Amino acid sequence: MTSATELPAAAPADDETGSTGLGSSPLRTDALPKALGIYPYAADLWAEGLLWGAVLRSPHPHARIVSVDTSAALAVPGVHAVVTAADLPAGPDGAPGGAVVADRPVLASGVVRHHGEPVAAVAADHPDTARLAAAAILVEYEVLEPVTDPEAAFHAPPLHPDGNLLRHLPLRTGNPDAVGEIVVEGLYQVGRQDPAPIGAEAGLAVPRPDGGVELHLSSTDPHGDRDRTAACLGLEPDRVRLVVTGVPGASTDREDLSFQVTLALLALRTGRPVKMTLTRAESFQAHPTRHPALLRYRHHADAEGKLVKVEAQILLDGGAYAEVSAEALAAAVAFSVGPYTCPNVFVDAWAVRTNNPPAGRMRGEGALQTCFAYESQLDQLAKQLGVDPVEIRRRNAMSTGDPLPTGQAVTCPAPVTALLDALADSPLPALPLDDPEADWLLPGGPGGAGDPAAVRRGIGYAVGMVHMLGAEGEDEVSTATVRVSGDHATVICAAVDSGQGFATLARQIVQSVLGVSEVYIAPVDSDQTSAGPAARSRHTWVSGGAVERAALMVRHQMLQPIAADFGMSVELLTISDGKITSYDGVLGMPVSQALEGRELWATAQCRPHPTEPLDPETGQGDAFVSIAFCAMRAVVDVDIELGAVRVVDVTVAQEVGRALNPRQIENRIEGAVAQGVGLALLENLRTEHGIPLNASLTGYRLPTALDTPDIRIAALLEERDVVAPFGAKAVSAAPAVVAPAAVAAAVRAATGLPVGRLPILPEDAILA
Repeated sequence: MTSATELPAAAPADDETGSTGLGSSPLRTDALPKALGIYPYAADLWAEGLLWGAVLRSPHPHARIVSVDTSAALAVPGVHAVVTAADLPAGPDGAPGGAVVADRPVLASGVVRHHGEPVAAVAADHPDTARLAAAAILVEYEVLEPVTDPEAAFHAPPLHPDGNLLRHLPLRTGNPDAVGEIVVEGLYQVGRQDPAPIGAEAGLAVPRPDGGVELHLSSTDPHGDRDRTAACLGLEPDRVRLVVTGVPGASTDREDLSFQVTLALLALRTGRPVKMTLTRAESFQAHPTRHPALLRYRHHADAEGKLVKVEAQILLDGGAYAEVSAEALAAAVAFSVGPYTCPNVFVDAWAVRTNNPPAGRMRGEGALQTCFAYESQLDQLAKQLGVDPVEIRRRNAMSTGDPLPTGQAVTCPAPVTALLDALADSPLPALPLDDPEADWLLPGGPGGAGDPAAVRRGIGYAVGMVHMLGAEGEDEVSTATVRVSGDHATVICAAVDSGQGFATLARQIVQSVLGVSEVYIAPVDSDQTSAGPAARSRHTWVSGGAVERAALMVRHQMLQPIAADFGMSVELLTISDGKITSYDGVLGMPVSQALEGRELWATAQCRPHPTEPLDPETGQGDAFVSIAFCAMRAVVDVDIELGAVRVVDVTVAQEVGRALNPRQIENRIEGAVAQGVGLALLENLRTEHGIPLNASLTGYRLPTALDTPDIRIAALLEERDVVAPFGAKAVSAAPAVVAPAAVAAAVRAATGLPVGRLPILPEDAILA
């Protein structure tokens, strides 16, 4: 039997990968254990005396809870505890605790606001017993009319005491009376994409002798989750310890706060370890989705295609609770024009509550929705002017020093034109007709119902942008400790490797700075100093920067006595290939010799420059630390009779600042493109009256290997951002933002149809 406390949160670094530091592409530190199936996830954990948890969820999207009767559940043999909102130490109101706004109860009390909302939970000695007991709980509901149309939410009865409007953010810059010679308009819709992580939510809670609790979860924000869990349980933060297990997929936030608190509450109530693993159907109910959006745009341009004015209305459906809707709305507004210059911009944007599934953080939140809209508008503009789609983008491309519509100057590298040029210079894939044995490459595959003569090829382009790190005054900081003894080093940093490869990057940083061959990345838990959440592509910057600063401090400690012995300054010594050398070549000492008998350590923080909230009246302000840009070309084949679409090729040009790990960058781009293609053609969590219709991996269509196109990297432009550690930018969010717009542009080019919604349905690509 394996105790929960004995399992590491991450596999130690594999010392046989031959890593040579930054700029190389070593094997990921977790690659081998994941390939062998021995990497520890929360679903694998076990503890002596283990009980199993199960949750009763609301079958209604909106209802008043009249009564809850748990007597039948308690009578089931093997049941050890049943908890409801009334059992929460913080009070019978369910102890609200949300990601940003505390409007979300742990367990519903009085009213349920979305389908699948947790109402009660059970702990039993067998998982089947727990689920049967949960089903035996009798809840009397008074069903209420759900608010499912975000446009109707403005005038619908309030779902929360503070109403249905989460945020209204106007943007005003320039002359409202400006008019262009060419005007194009469009209405665009973006569906509800689910992150659908490969591993469903799971966790283990172990009660502690001091009355606290230890949680083993695949958390992406261990300290934030610890603090919110402690607050909901009425405990001091130091009475809750959160140990991060392996993260089985996280392009959004992982385990919902309700899951964590309920699990901990059951463990505290029973005095025994409690494990909970969600089914896939429950997983769809337990995590946030991408914000569905409705966008209305009007672009004004002069006769040459230069933008004169952009007007837009943006509406985000935040679902039942606030989550990060205000943050997503800020990104949508700030990037509403895209990586293009325009002197006059007027936008009104709203995020509202409904009784739909809650929406939250997901790659490029806010930026993706507007990218689809403004790129569709530029395609319209190019068509009306008879201009090549690449050329219309070149004429309006943003450069370093240009302002965003919010008034913030883009001080980081913004090589939009260079990205477009890289795409234009990249060769196109061959036509299927050139390969007589490639009929399976056509939409529908071999022997399909379609006529090969009805297949049209389309080529589409898109450019997008995302911000990195937190925005609007959020304090971004991370802390790391580096310890060196002999010829090995240990990195202690609470930055969760959620799949982005931070553990590998941290190892490369230490190897580059200190020249040691063995680097161990300590498992992450909340006893360490906070590094913040694994979100918004922030760990490369703040946590990587903290590791570098700590390693540099250790480097100074190591070199200072050597420099003193040779009568020179530390700056005249370099470390390369595990050897310390002096500028004059007199000294050549192995790092292991310099460290012999010594143990050095240092702790450092990294905090980027501050930002400020956007002005609530004008939308002006320096809200972002830095911005990343990506351009993409998609090639599709469309059967214009069936509406079947096959993405043939996606070519990516991205500016990365500095390629710290080229292979990892390519892998991240490929994963992001696949996710973007999924939204473009397949993925949509459909609802009817607030109830999901396809909450399963058979109903919710994810792209498979056959759906994923050839993905080619035309360019990884390295123009270092001088304010970023190493000059590097994060890479995974931008391709996910741009891919749906590029695929839509290609379908538009193939069919001549407007294509105004994501995902693109067959009827959107059929030519009558």
